[in-house]
Amino acid sequence: MRVVVAEDAVLLRAGLVRLLTEAGHEVLADVDTAEDLLRAVEQHAPDFALVDVRLPPTFTDEGIRAAVLLRAQHPGIAVLVLSQYVEERYAAELIASRRDGLGYLLKDRVADVEQFLESVETVGAGGTVLDPEVVAQLLVRSRHRQDLELLSPREHEVLGLMAQGLSNASIAANLFLTESSVEKNIRSVFTKLGLAHEDGGNRRVRAVLRYLGYPDPGAAPPGAASPGAHPTRPTHQEFRP
Repeated sequence: MRVVVAEDAVLLRAGLVRLLTEAGHEVLADVDTAEDLLRAVEQHAPDFALVDVRLPPTFTDEGIRAAVLLRAQHPGIAVLVLSQYVEERYAAELIASRRDGLGYLLKDRVADVEQFLESVETVGAGGTVLDPEVVAQLLVRSRHRQDLELLSPREHEVLGLMAQGLSNASIAANLFLTESSVEKNIRSVFTKLGLAHEDGGNRRVRAVLRYLGYPDPGAAPPGAASPGAHPTRPTHQEFRP
């Protein structure tokens, strides 16, 4: 893949560039500010952007705002965000938008090179990778929902792993189940959450959103906010440092 990297820590940025290059990816640019990231994307039209949540000058939300803007203006670019800590509202900002080609990982995961590169490949191929710690914090908001109380403990486990972006095969391996058993649990989840068969593959995304406590875009009432918008935060239309 053709990649741009935005990370202000010089040593980590160099390490990321080296890992990606050795894995066969072409790093078109490595920058340390959100503005330079946006310029690099305009100049190089990459396939993939690796972005730190906090970038200069304030080290608060410049990186995440740039990532949200990239996904709005360049829908073909996959985005993997790295964060030092679990920052719920930042993760929610991305999850409430498009879910394809999206990753949110803690920086500690980079130490597991094989897992990190696997996450890069998954996101680059249009998949979703959410750090288990991020998912765990987001799930707190959803535990009181009555529709989720219909799920069995095993179905909760399966849906939780779906929320992390795992395939049926990976879920089966994690829970020591057969794939057919995982598929049976997933069908049961869809039924209990009222996700009709005709929704096709979109049911998986809708089930995960329901699990994470977000509005179901497939069930939005007339006149409601667009599916990608979070109910309490406006969608970013521009980036200002």
